[in-house]
Amino acid sequence: MKIIKHSDLDFESNLRAVVGRADLDLVVHDATVREILKQIKESGDSALLEYTRRFDQYELSAEKIRVTRGEIDEAHNHVSDEEVDALRQAAKNIREFHEHQDQQSWEYEKNGVLLGQSVRPLEIAGIYVPGGKASYPSSVLMNAIPAKVAGVEKVVMCSPASKGQCSPHVLVAAEIAGVDSIFKVGGAQAIGAMAYGTDTIPKVDKIVGPGNIFVALAKRMVFGLVDIDMIAGPSEILIVADGSARADFIAADLLSQAEHDEQAVPILVTCSEKLAQDVVKELEKQVSRLNRQKIIKKSLSDQCRLFVVESLEKAIKIANDIAPEHLELAVKEPRACAEQIKNAGAIFLGHYTPEAVGDYFAGPNHVLPTSGTARFSSPLGVYDFVKRTSIMSYSPEALEKAAPLIRVLAGMEHLDAHANAVELRTKKIIND
Repeated sequence: MKIIKHSDLDFESNLRAVVGRADLDLVVHDATVREILKQIKESGDSALLEYTRRFDQYELSAEKIRVTRGEIDEAHNHVSDEEVDALRQAAKNIREFHEHQDQQSWEYEKNGVLLGQSVRPLEIAGIYVPGGKASYPSSVLMNAIPAKVAGVEKVVMCSPASKGQCSPHVLVAAEIAGVDSIFKVGGAQAIGAMAYGTDTIPKVDKIVGPGNIFVALAKRMVFGLVDIDMIAGPSEILIVADGSARADFIAADLLSQAEHDEQAVPILVTCSEKLAQDVVKELEKQVSRLNRQKIIKKSLSDQCRLFVVESLEKAIKIANDIAPEHLELAVKEPRACAEQIKNAGAIFLGHYTPEAVGDYFAGPNHVLPTSGTARFSSPLGVYDFVKRTSIMSYSPEALEKAAPLIRVLAGMEHLDAHANAVELRTKKIIND
């Protein structure tokens, strides 16, 4: 971690490094992932089983790829009532929030012209839930519930299984979220299976959910054959704080981001040098009490920056330039500051709204744009699981009226077949 004051010679270079932070370097594993996808496309389940044996180091038969009802029932034996209650309440909040994103078909008619838009849900959505370093039942809820609210007919989920067993918490969360089918496969091979379809895993219309670099690259490669949500970079938090903020709160929130992985980006921008100094002391004190110290210390060492600026206005400008995934406004007047924020995945207002409430419980989606993409993209939502189709209808009289202008426009582009398609109809209208 490093305090960087606005008067320091390296202030601008440090700021540029954050603003210009790159996404994952996907090219390194390009050939590996292309080969995996090729084999899945050509050999289906047999390739899927081989890659599961090679990468996840356990044998899986075609009959065992799909999670059974019995396995879900068994998972409940390993999840406490308190945990189930927490998952259900979080799911309720997430569902309620996303129901406000409902989109309806619409149309209007004017002078013999009917125009409209049909909004329909996707038929099949694929959810990827990572395994590995931790279990992520919250990712199940955040990815599956918006799809269900949108009306997606079938939601399937792929998640890597340790020794053939999926996380009990993930399985229970999937049941609560309404996932229709669960498959015990992970990595780029799972993305390929959902994109191409196998005898066991259906081809989906869209794949959503985070994963490692192989998953991210596979999603990028199958985009076009299916839709995807985004290519997520390392998780990040930016906290804008003034003199009213508490150093222990700030440090705790920076640490909550740092524990995700070594590449996580925790940033503070404040107009109080004393607060920055106190946050450093709190970081050093609090990290000693946490479990994932090795990961946290690496993130703090390599990625954490504490910028001290001359004013709150400057801090807000920097926040807009960085366009963070998570933005906390730990200031005296957070609503007023929020009105000045143009670029952020999610905004957390005030001293008692830590990022953790958004990650798990509040209701807004925690699948957010990273690496500065909040400048032009949005959190995952119901709108990601619907497609919009334009509708138009012209009466003969409306077409006759519009025909001269359409001929002019077609003439500009030298597309006489377009003009002819209109001309034939107008002649028929006149002759009748």
